[in-house]
Amino acid sequence: MTSAPADEVLHRVESGVSWITLNRPEAMNAVTWDQRERVIALLADASADPGVRAVVVTATGKGFCAGADLRGAPATPGERVAGDVARVIRLGAQRLITAVLDCEKPVLAAVNGTAAGIGAHIALACDLVIAAESARFIEVFVRRGLVPDGGGAYLLPRLVGPQKAKELMFFGDAVPAAEAERLGLVNRVVPDGELEAAAREWAERLAQGPTRALALTKQLVNASLDGGRAAALDAEATAQEINMTTADANEGVASFVERRSPKYLGR
Repeated sequence: MTSAPADEVLHRVESGVSWITLNRPEAMNAVTWDQRERVIALLADASADPGVRAVVVTATGKGFCAGADLRGAPATPGERVAGDVARVIRLGAQRLITAVLDCEKPVLAAVNGTAAGIGAHIALACDLVIAAESARFIEVFVRRGLVPDGGGAYLLPRLVGPQKAKELMFFGDAVPAAEAERLGLVNRVVPDGELEAAAREWAERLAQGPTRALALTKQLVNASLDGGRAAALDAEATAQEINMTTADANEGVASFVERRSPKYLGR
């Protein structure tokens, strides 16, 4: 397996926050096979590292991610046969979106520009989305005669409802940041020059929170959209049982009783 050059996916950890930055601005950050593998690995590392308590996914230049750039994908020998495309999607775009959804730390998207195709789905899979005023979200697949992949038909209806999701996917029109906020695709829109500071503020707040409780809350919310009431309530009770074994839960209760601000350690 090859890996993306270090300068194509920038990475740093500051104040408990893992910053993952796509860095191919000349290609509007269309994500390559190697970049995808690097991002998946960094998200897995964030889950396993107790020193990481939140994640920010962002990009350089004028584009957040213009979709998939398949030119760097490994060559498939021989003639394409039935099943090849589905396999590529399962092992590629779907793995990337699943890595975001399943990351055990809260993931915040700081959308600096156009988010199209799989780029839009990366943002929609994140737990929170802050967008620059110049950002746009585009379900670009219909423009290419394609079916949305990378979890788009799963994510979008859960955010905006089935009718609006079909409108966005059937026409492929660009959705400006302000409209995306109104629809519920985005939590907050800020001026372009304030995006990094706004993302840092929220990410560092998350990094100072009760990390395991946040992870369990994320799991509960994501699972609730796919199951019934009984399963959701059972999962909630189980999650709270697990959470009450953590140091942060004990600190939260103790700080309430003692009438002081809690100091969470992420454990």
